[in-house]
Amino acid sequence: KKIRMGKIYTALGLMSGTSMDGVDASIIKSDGADKFFSFFNEYSKFDKDLHEKLINLRDKISTKADLKKYSAELKVLDRELTIFHIKIINKISEKYERSTGENVDLIGFHGQTIFHDSKNKITKQLGDGKLLSQLTKKQVVYDFRQNDLKNGGQGAPLTPIFHNNIANKINKKFNIGFPINFLNIGGIANVTSIIEKKNLWDTGKIYAYDISPGNCLIDEWIRNNSKKKYDNEGSIARSGKRDELIFNQALENFIIDPHYEKSLDTKDFDIFFAKGLSLENGATTITDYTAKLISDGMNYVHCNDKTSMHRWLVCGGGRKNKYLLESIKKSQNNFTDLKLDLIEKYEIDGDFIESQAFAYLAIRSYEGMPISFPTTTRCKKPSTGGIIVKNF
Repeated sequence: KKIRMGKIYTALGLMSGTSMDGVDASIIKSDGADKFFSFFNEYSKFDKDLHEKLINLRDKISTKADLKKYSAELKVLDRELTIFHIKIINKISEKYERSTGENVDLIGFHGQTIFHDSKNKITKQLGDGKLLSQLTKKQVVYDFRQNDLKNGGQGAPLTPIFHNNIANKINKKFNIGFPINFLNIGGIANVTSIIEKKNLWDTGKIYAYDISPGNCLIDEWIRNNSKKKYDNEGSIARSGKRDELIFNQALENFIIDPHYEKSLDTKDFDIFFAKGLSLENGATTITDYTAKLISDGMNYVHCNDKTSMHRWLVCGGGRKNKYLLESIKKSQNNFTDLKLDLIEKYEIDGDFIESQAFAYLAIRSYEGMPISFPTTTRCKKPSTGGIIVKNF
């Protein structure tokens, strides 16, 4: 499809992450390149029943065979999740269209990842794009990861091209200079490093890697050992004491690709090593373990880029865990010039970067522009993204 230089689209992006607690929704305007304006962000929490169904089904699926075994459950939940998204879209788009007199052109629908296995080129996101299009009467872009997998990629991370846009925007306003590194702490932690700015259609030097667990182990520990869903600001971890023996053994037993070539899934990690610890000591040990693995991934980026300044912008839910961020800084004692800033410092809302990203990726997909690159997902060549459907 021929790229129409400068055409501005209004897109609504939706993202439900590995915490499976709800849906982030954002409306943006963009040309899919350097022009980007954020207009609306809203979070919608899953009801308790849907949240539990999603968690339980994900926990059952560990192999390709499980996808077939639980296909009936997947089908039912696929529809339920889609209907939940439809209600959000209808409410938000109607509010936006009534207040502005403009239409939402595209929906970027990520869906809910239920299984991701990059080694065997399998990724499964719940969500029916055709039904979504039919009932919202909007063009929908969905199933963003498949094309990357077909082209030899890992299917993740997909946000780096959007991080590139934000980096250029931040640099223009605050003149902080490049390189600019993003640390996104979701269920999995991933990093994006933008080495330099280039012209409008050149993505510049963008490198990205999944590096470690983010919130997934901490959240699982808290869910399994208390009535809470997560460790608010890391207060439970702060009240405990790290078990040095278990901490060091866990690090010794963990093996990761030294070049961070593989995308990661929450099922690549487990909390078994902390079994027998108290709630507080387990939270401390697991959080410090997570912080050390995140720090190691950051160090890999530092080795790639031997500049004197290492500036990191932190986004994702994990940025709210103050103890985790402090533990990352302590693990980074080799870099006294390290700057670890919450992305809010640069007037960006860190809660909605991924929902904005999937609105942006929907526009790029619609215009036939690549959303993944050899340096971000290890695909063989720059790859276009999601399936486009108009079902009304």
